[in-house]
Amino acid sequence: MSKKKGDKKAKSGKKKDAGSLSAAELAPAITQVARAMRTMLGRNLLETGLYAGQDGVVLALAEEDGLTPGQLAVKLGVKAPTITRTIGRMEAQGFVERRPDETDGRLTKVHLTEIGRQTVERIGHSIADCGSLAAGDLSDKEIRTLLKLLRAVEHNLQPSLSEG
Repeated sequence: MSKKKGDKKAKSGKKKDAGSLSAAELAPAITQVARAMRTMLGRNLLETGLYAGQDGVVLALAEEDGLTPGQLAVKLGVKAPTITRTIGRMEAQGFVERRPDETDGRLTKVHLTEIGRQTVERIGHSIADCGSLAAGDLSDKEIRTLLKLLRAVEHNLQPSLSEG
């Protein structure tokens, strides 16, 4: 009988350990994981000549070429001055070019160059490699659960993000 009690304690002890984690630990944990992922992805992207954050610009333009800097900023969740500096650097590197809009000369649109288009596949490989490394020995089910939970966290934060 004491063996059964011990078993129950072990099970409840395990649940207590998990229960002792608090929501206050979410932000630091997610921030640290995001930072580690970003660092690893940045290292993987070095061979393409891109710096951290520039991959998002390339992928956004690969999806829809010819966006305004403002549209890119909104799509990537960054401020206009940040995207303007990033576009300037990427233009100097030869990944993008700015052109006047064909219908509204007041607008400038950002387009991928041939060099920029050539990096899309390599970015995809870098992202996949980083994801595989991060997933480690997690099962497919655990990965699906983690993604579902991360999307739920992002969804919970969206109303507060749109206020600021």
